[in-house]
Amino acid sequence: MTINFTEEEIKISLQQYDPEVLPAPDSFKSASVLIPFYSDPEGLSLIFMKRPDYQGPHGGQISFPGGAKDETDGSNLHAALRETEEEIGVSREVVDIWGCLKAQFTSVSRYWVTPFVGLVPFPYQFKPNQAEVERLLIIPLDHLLNPASFSIDTYNWKGFEFPSYLYTYNDDVIWGLTARILFNLISLLTNGEESDSRWPPS
Repeated sequence: MTINFTEEEIKISLQQYDPEVLPAPDSFKSASVLIPFYSDPEGLSLIFMKRPDYQGPHGGQISFPGGAKDETDGSNLHAALRETEEEIGVSREVVDIWGCLKAQFTSVSRYWVTPFVGLVPFPYQFKPNQAEVERLLIIPLDHLLNPASFSIDTYNWKGFEFPSYLYTYNDDVIWGLTARILFNLISLLTNGEESDSRWPPS
């Protein structure tokens, strides 16, 4: 049986959660993402974006909106909201922030990524930046909570193999950092705490 959560239950879980906030280690760049919930008539969903297949370590991947913190950002949260506005056209003023998770690292691009969680109001006219977003994916939360959508395996990406959490939705595969963040969010909701962030999973 698939467990599901209401919007209020998720909001309370995050508001009561106080993750340890650590600065970016030496040689890592600070970055942030937004985990955007979206309460459409079909039920609570999460918004992802598929990046165009450009050169670089994250081209063609499915991710949450977000990116590197720059000099104009007063905080990691500001960076997440700015990047979300730039990438998928969601105004930072309309996002209801519920909380955040522990920072995660990317080993290839060497980012120290802080995930924030919030709600985008329904309905919303998204305006994806075509230079950065190939398409949006709005995936029902109950699908992501279904054990049948989840596995731990080696994922082949452009000829390289990576051990990873994997979430599937139709023909799309969420893997890498985004899958790790999603796994930690689901762990927090189901167990009251994030998973051990050691990697690869055992």
